[in-house]
Amino acid sequence: MTPLISNFAHLFVESAPWLMLGFAIAGIMRVFVPSELLAKHLGEPGFVATAKAAILGAPLPLCSCGVIPAALGLRRSGASKAATTSFLISTPETGVDSVAVSYAMLGPFMAIIRPIAAITTAITAGILAGPDDKAITDQPKSTESACCAAKPQAQTEEVSCCNTDDQNTKSDNVLSRIHESLRFTFVDLIKDTSLWLLIGLGMAAMVKTYVPSEFLTQWGDGFMAFVVMALIGVPMYICAIASTPIAAGLLFSGISPGATLVFMLVGPATNMATIGLVRRELGNRALAAYIGSVVGVGFAFGYLTNYLADQFAIQFNAQADSAHIMVNTPLAMVCAVVLAGFMIRAIISKYAFRSATA
Repeated sequence: MTPLISNFAHLFVESAPWLMLGFAIAGIMRVFVPSELLAKHLGEPGFVATAKAAILGAPLPLCSCGVIPAALGLRRSGASKAATTSFLISTPETGVDSVAVSYAMLGPFMAIIRPIAAITTAITAGILAGPDDKAITDQPKSTESACCAAKPQAQTEEVSCCNTDDQNTKSDNVLSRIHESLRFTFVDLIKDTSLWLLIGLGMAAMVKTYVPSEFLTQWGDGFMAFVVMALIGVPMYICAIASTPIAAGLLFSGISPGATLVFMLVGPATNMATIGLVRRELGNRALAAYIGSVVGVGFAFGYLTNYLADQFAIQFNAQADSAHIMVNTPLAMVCAVVLAGFMIRAIISKYAFRSATA
C-alpha cells in the first residue's frame, strides 16, 4: 500500500465515527427545528435578531450552496437584511457535523473556537450590513394561510379549512420524524457532501504525504500566513465539514493554528454564488460587510488563536490523539465500512441519475 493510500485510509477510519455522529445530529436538527421557527425570530431589525440568526444558523447542517435557498426563504418570509447576512455567514462556517469532525481531527480547542469565531463574524457582518432599505413585501409575515385568515372564527372545527390535525398526524408522529431525519442524513446529506468530503480527505492525505513542513512554515504565523490561507480559501467551493481534514493536514504540516482557523472560516463562507446573492438581494453595503467581516474577523481570531495556543502551550497533536483514543478500533472500522457504503451508494445514485437525464 502506497503512503498516500495508507494516509487516506487512516484519516477516513479515524474520522468515520465522528462523521456518523455529526450526520445523525444534523438530521435530527433538520427535522425537529422547523424553518418557520427561524423566520419567526429573525424578522425584526437590530442586534437581537442578528444574534439570533447567527446562533440559530450555526448548528444547522447547510453548506455554502445549501444555505442560499434557505437564506432566500428567510428573506422572503420577513427576515431583516442584518439577520439574513448573519445567517448566510454562520450557517456554512460551522455546524454540528463539522464541530464533531473538528474535535476528532483537530482537538477540543479548535472545535470550541471555530463556532465562536463563526458566530462573532456573523454578528459583526449583520450589524455592519445596516437597516433594510424598504419593507419586505414578497411574502406576508403572518404564519396563517390565506385560507385560515379568510374564514370566520366562529366556524366549526369540522368544516373549518384551518383544521389540519388529520393532515399533520403523520408529520407529528415521532417515529415518522425520526425516519425522515435518517433519510435526510443518510440519503440527502451524504449525497450532497460525499464528493467534497472525499476531496477534502484526499487533499489532507496529499498534504500529509507530499508537502514538507518547511514549505508551509516559511509563511510564518502572522499576517502573510493569514493572507495565503484566505487566498486559498476564497476560491475553494468547499463546505465546513470537508474543509476540516484539509485544515488538519495543514495544521500538522506546519501551518499555525491561527492561519488554519482562517482557512476554515473563509473557505466555507465565500464563493461567487453567495457573493452574487448578497449583492443582488441585500445590496453593496451588505456585500462589503459580508466580505470584510469574514476576512477581518477571521484574521482577528487567527491572532487570538495563536496567542492562546502560545499562552497555554496547547499541543494540537496530543489533543487530536486523545480524541482518537476515545474511539476504539473495531467501532471506527465498523463506522468506516458503513459510511463508505452510504457514500458509494450516494455517489452512484447521484451521477447515474445525472447521466440518465442528460
